[in-house]
Amino acid sequence: MTLEATMIVMDNSEFARNGDYLPTRFGSQKDAINLIFSAKMRAHPENMIGLMSMGGKGPEILVTLTQDYGKFLAAMHESKIGGNSNICTSIQVAHLALKHRPEKRQRQRIIVFVGSPVTEDEKTLVKLAKKMKKNNVSVDFVYFGEICEENTAKLNAFIEAINSDNNSHLTTIPPGPRLLSDQLLYSPIIATDRASMHSTSNIQGGFPSEHFDFGVDPNLDPELALALQMSLQEEQARQEVQEGRSRENNTELSNHTIQKDSTQENTEKMDVEK
Repeated sequence: MTLEATMIVMDNSEFARNGDYLPTRFGSQKDAINLIFSAKMRAHPENMIGLMSMGGKGPEILVTLTQDYGKFLAAMHESKIGGNSNICTSIQVAHLALKHRPEKRQRQRIIVFVGSPVTEDEKTLVKLAKKMKKNNVSVDFVYFGEICEENTAKLNAFIEAINSDNNSHLTTIPPGPRLLSDQLLYSPIIATDRASMHSTSNIQGGFPSEHFDFGVDPNLDPELALALQMSLQEEQARQEVQEGRSRENNTELSNHTIQKDSTQENTEKMDVEK
């Protein structure tokens, strides 16, 4: 199993509003990012994942490396659509975040969702790729949206320059009836982590289905297992957020009641003195 620290870069530029992927390019990314988080944590329990956006006013780290799905999910839902994407700057910011990983044994990986035109020229991208390779950083691109030869050539040049032992990948997913996350499931980006899950089970000799979450063996039906796990984690995260809000409301109500009682008591004292 590979111990990794992964920064995921989401494309929240204006192009993310397009509805050529269900429900939109932005929404489809969120589903796919959920899938990646779940797959990475399944592959190794000490893996860590961070999230950043590359649109808006500029690249922004939404959550640093974490294993807390609730924290990760909350950060992802706070992201907004706007601005233009900047791949090179985003990769450099993601690399800085990876430098602060708590466990230096973790291999560094950046997964970039590209759903808008690639504005950087090929020379600039190749130069950055060589820098990332020198720093032992793997980079994967999930290229979706309006697929064009120019963008594909640029991203391919980056991958060719950075690749070492096939550790970086370009996955191109054109619009279609299937969900972005469904198509990503069988890409090298996810398939490697699924293979790690399988090898772990083989080493342990396998278990009866009741020892797996939801009674589903991820080796036999990885799609169902991942979907169920993601659903559970989302529900747990929602409950945590709801409980937090309830505690805040109760605290505010309690403080208001105390303040009201104190005011009433002072008023009564003033009446008695009169």
